[in-house]
Order: sequence, then C-alpha cells, then structure tokens
Amino acid sequence: MPLLRERDRQELKDRFAERLTGPVKLVVYTQRQSPIWVPGMPTCEFCEQTEQLVREVAELSDKLAVEVYDFVKDEAGARAQGIDKIPAIALIGARDYGIRFYGIPSGYEFGTLVEAILDVSRGATDLSPDVKQQLAKLNRDVHIQVFATPT
Repeated sequence: MPLLRERDRQELKDRFAERLTGPVKLVVYTQRQSPIWVPGMPTCEFCEQTEQLVREVAELSDKLAVEVYDFVKDEAGARAQGIDKIPAIALIGARDYGIRFYGIPSGYEFGTLVEAILDVSRGATDLSPDVKQQLAKLNRDVHIQVFATPT
C-alpha cells in the first residue's frame, strides 16, 4: 500500500517539475528484518517504510534516483558517508553537501526532506543574504544536527 496519497503525489510531481534543476541521488542505508530473532542483533523499526517512502518520492521525477545499501553489509560505505545509525538518507547532488536524515521523515519532517531535495538539486538555499554573510565568517567546519520528534 502506498505511503503517499495520490493528491500529494501529484503536488510533489508538479513541484519537482518546476523546481528541480539538477539530479539528486537519495542514498538509503537500511537493514532488512531477519525472519528470526537473534539476541543482541539490533533491529530497525522504520527501515522498510523509509525505503518505501524514498522510492515513492523518487518515482515522481526523472531527476531523482535511489540507491539502497545494507547498513551492516556495507559498513565501510556507511562510515565513508558519515552514516552511524539507521534508517538514514543521504542527499547527494552535484556534490555531497553532508545533508543526512535519520529516522523516517514523516509528518513535518517530510516537508523538510522535500525542501532539502530541492536545495541539493539547485546547489543553493533560500537563506537570506544576511545569514549567508554571517555564515561566511565561520573559519572552520561546523557540524549541525537538528533533532525533531512528533508531539
């Protein structure tokens, strides 16, 4: 059963047609549910739904592509992309801007995912000139994490 309603699919399809300029790769790190329970083996509660959601979004534009990797089997690739938990989505455009989503991007986080896809596609953000000027004053890399929880 699809996660996105038809009305939402059409709205996203139209928005992507208007605003996507470059290709975006959505790299998903996940883990398949084991048919048996293994003590000590971590499980990923929302991996399956996250992968399904990303695939449904990518179907809406030929500028979007999905790559799916197993977090355990491709540990080196995950580590290389800074992925340390699952489910994870890395958004990569003309270059890797370091944008990562952890957990399923549902509810309000879904809108954030869509806007991030558009930003990565353009290689730019809608930050004000004043904010960009302030950021340009930084003299070292900064690691920013935003945590959101549904209430």
